[in-house]
Amino acid sequence: MTTSALHLGVDIGTSSCKVVAVDAAGAVVATASGEYPLNSPRPGWSEQDPAEWWAATVDCIRKVVASPRIGSAVVAIGLSGQMHGLVALDDRDEVLRPAILWNDQRCAAECEEITESAGGPAAVLRATGNRLITGFTAGKIAWLRTHEPESFAKIARILNPKDYLRLRMTGRHVTDVSDASGTGLFDVAERRWSHSMVTASGIDAAILPTVVESSVATGRLLPEVARELGLSGDIQVYGGGGDAVVQTASMGIARPGDIGITVGTAGVVAAVSPTCPDNTAGSVQVSCYNSADQWHIMGVSLSAAGALQWLTDVLNQLPGGSQIGIPAVIDLAKDIPPGADGLLFPPYLAGERSPHYAPTATAALVGLTRMHSLGHIVRAVIEGVLLNMREILETFARLGIPCERIVASGGATRNPFWLQTMADVFGVEVVTRPGSSEGGAYGAALVAGIGAGTWESFEDVYRHLQVSSHFRPDRTAAERYDQIFAGYRNLYDHLGGIYDDIETARGS
Repeated sequence: MTTSALHLGVDIGTSSCKVVAVDAAGAVVATASGEYPLNSPRPGWSEQDPAEWWAATVDCIRKVVASPRIGSAVVAIGLSGQMHGLVALDDRDEVLRPAILWNDQRCAAECEEITESAGGPAAVLRATGNRLITGFTAGKIAWLRTHEPESFAKIARILNPKDYLRLRMTGRHVTDVSDASGTGLFDVAERRWSHSMVTASGIDAAILPTVVESSVATGRLLPEVARELGLSGDIQVYGGGGDAVVQTASMGIARPGDIGITVGTAGVVAAVSPTCPDNTAGSVQVSCYNSADQWHIMGVSLSAAGALQWLTDVLNQLPGGSQIGIPAVIDLAKDIPPGADGLLFPPYLAGERSPHYAPTATAALVGLTRMHSLGHIVRAVIEGVLLNMREILETFARLGIPCERIVASGGATRNPFWLQTMADVFGVEVVTRPGSSEGGAYGAALVAGIGAGTWESFEDVYRHLQVSSHFRPDRTAAERYDQIFAGYRNLYDHLGGIYDDIETARGS
């Protein structure tokens, strides 16, 4: 493979598509992104139109390969995407309804029914390595059977979001082991579909895609698609990975004690293990990693940078004002002391998955007084997100996974304030690496490069990935956050009793 070879990584996120071109030295040489809407037709629902994913993908790839020096050098494509989403297809591969996304909470009753049918929570954990949560795909399929039986009856295939792109690119119904791990239908330890969970879910196994390891080639671009994208028809599309997993690959998590923390719409705390952990308590989410001999352990908080985006969107609804961007909103918090003068924010805007499995949990500003300003609220939102992830790190510690250094990534980590606050809240060094801020798209490009033979393994790739920034904790701030965390960690227990009252008031 020549050093001029380029690898495209395509990531279908919750709010936007990103495409990156990565060279043989691991450097990003071109990027493009495009947004699309997120629809919430009812409280707790989250949907998107897969056609908008494809339109954004085509536009972004065309932008990246517009230069002949780039387009002609592309040798492989890797795919990444938001995990757990349900794309239901008929026998002509037409989309039957809007995709139901990872942060959709509608199928709690169906998850309970499947769990009971499987033999209870312990049986589900034995079969899959994970508890069956509302975010996973299995409950969404069961919800369709109950609430939209006409659509359910027409299902010929189901796919996760990134794999819908693969279908459009290659005509193949294929997923990879990391994305399959988040369906609730996959035996993570054995890296195959779980017969017992498929049966308990009442699903015909024929609707499930073929599963491959992440660096396996899954098909060449269809001729008409290659022409549309401006690429060669000889280019292979590789397995890729679910975004929360392949993002860890992009961060170069390689040594014991390294923990990956991604601050995107959701917050992901992640580690890699050479063995599949015994997750009998269901306290974390275990997935197959993007290397065939490793597993991925993570806790996912459903609202991270998405909480700050929500606050910014609310501020921009004020009449008569100019639109304010997230950097300007963050600036409001910089003169506020750590702890926001006693204001705390449990960030459960979309329910919660980790550190507490609580689909009906809601966010709150606790300790609000007349002395608090907008800057206090902004700081409390950022701190609440990070304190919540610190609780996930406590869960890791109970599993014997230490945290000695954090490798940070995600769109929010482009802002130094997020990174320094992260170092202070966690009390350890935080570093970033080039490319990791590009998210799952970068990891997907690395997986494609391994599949294409540019690199032998992730270890081979990581030789090229140097640390680009360091943030060390301020001792005074870190001690203050230790005190704050001692109280914050009790908030969920204090507030848990009111969530049913909120549901009643909501009329649910």
